[in-house]
Amino acid sequence: MIRQLLRPLPQSARRAGGRAARRMERAAPLAEELRPVRAGLIGGQYRPLDAAAVQAIDSAVYQILEEIGLSQAPETGIGYMTAAGAIAGDDGRIRFPRALVDDMLAKAARNITLHGQDPKHDLLLSGSRVHYGTAGAAVHVVDVEANDYRESWLSDIYDAARIVEKMDNIHFFQRPMVARDIVDPAALDLNTVYAAVKGTTKHVGASFTEAPFLAPTISMLHEIAGGEDQWRARPFVSNSNCFVVPPLRFATESCQVMEAAVHAGMPVLLLSAGQAGATAPAAIAGAVAQALSEVIAGLIYVNAMVPGHPCIAGTWPFVSDLRTGAMSGGSGEQGLLTACCAQMLQHYGLPGGAAAGMSDSKMPDAQSGYEKGSTLVMAGLSGLNMVYEAAGMHASLLGFCLESLIIDNDMLGQCLRCVRGIEVSEESIGIDVMRDVCIDGPGHYLGHSQTIGLMQTEYVYPAIGDRSSPKEWAELGKPNLVAAAVKAKQDILQNFHPSHISPELDTALRANYDIRLD
Repeated sequence: MIRQLLRPLPQSARRAGGRAARRMERAAPLAEELRPVRAGLIGGQYRPLDAAAVQAIDSAVYQILEEIGLSQAPETGIGYMTAAGAIAGDDGRIRFPRALVDDMLAKAARNITLHGQDPKHDLLLSGSRVHYGTAGAAVHVVDVEANDYRESWLSDIYDAARIVEKMDNIHFFQRPMVARDIVDPAALDLNTVYAAVKGTTKHVGASFTEAPFLAPTISMLHEIAGGEDQWRARPFVSNSNCFVVPPLRFATESCQVMEAAVHAGMPVLLLSAGQAGATAPAAIAGAVAQALSEVIAGLIYVNAMVPGHPCIAGTWPFVSDLRTGAMSGGSGEQGLLTACCAQMLQHYGLPGGAAAGMSDSKMPDAQSGYEKGSTLVMAGLSGLNMVYEAAGMHASLLGFCLESLIIDNDMLGQCLRCVRGIEVSEESIGIDVMRDVCIDGPGHYLGHSQTIGLMQTEYVYPAIGDRSSPKEWAELGKPNLVAAAVKAKQDILQNFHPSHISPELDTALRANYDIRLD
């Protein structure tokens, strides 16, 4: 319709190539720094808390740590923390004087890098740089073609990792499912890590059931890295550790896992996952204050062991539907909780992560789209360093969908474009361009050198999203977004077989460890 209304472009004013030139421009690969969206874009534009609210929550955190403290720390943890200055009370609670909190916050690592097996996927966690990725412990896989759920298997974790490797807007891969076909916990932990690091060269996050189960996994990672020194220089797997059981209690076995991970040189995500209205206060401000207190207690614990060890402050307060008590990960309140946590973590200058994108919908449908999009763009605009569970998750963390990885990759591109914001300069305002078009040119910007030059660097295009007109859509056979995602998934899984772990090394790993992935 636009082309019918515009007068023909004079030959002297035509920009070379027209549509063919634009297609060539879009086909040419861009340098990483020129891409319109990429890992580590700087957010922080959205701040739900004013200065007085930040100070009120900050004061509450210090008061919670000093007056209430945390209970049920393991004996080793009590030893580390009391040696640093924490107080073990007769009531079994560890309390943290303000001076100790300040001292340990000063020692905590900033500007940490989460490494990938491929250095191009390294993630710098600094300030308000934003990265989106997966996470979770779903026990089901969404079968979109059957409109049903089935149990998740080890092969699903590997398949998810392979898909994430191909998704530009999903920057890291934390285990999103539990391999229900492996009953033995030690074998489960080992094989989960193997499937993840074999499927993707991006940074991997993993959980462990018990501390002794880390040893074979760490040994395997040394072999993949090329030796312990190489592993410690570039640890490409981190431990996602639920070291607390909210409210304000340490989780003994997880704390022991955390200690083993720290001693092994593995970065740690210190994860507090209270549920507002159940295991955290129903008031959003109170839920944020409790989560921060728990995570800072974890930072004190770790820095008492190894000062400056790379830790991610994982404030993950979830939301309850207070009518039923069920989790509501796709709610607007979840977006607010996540954004508030991000703002407070920046107040403390801590590398942080939280959850967003956890749809309550069972399938990739309209509900999934609005729930994920709203919470994820809030997380990005708030400048959260690590946005976990940002792709593929459904049914309030109970179901994971491989097709949604592909759909959500498109959505995350739009979120990242919002995070990037608008660059304003004399060149981008472009008075000379307006003069060229309106006075000396055809009266429109189609084909102008500025338009062509900005096609790839200023604008994001969906990989499978449909922007055709209704007429074109009908001529194309009325394509469906989910069907397009199914096709894209099948293409990746049939044709992409990662080779960053050589066949020789893979054979050696299978000889030395209980590897169960076919």
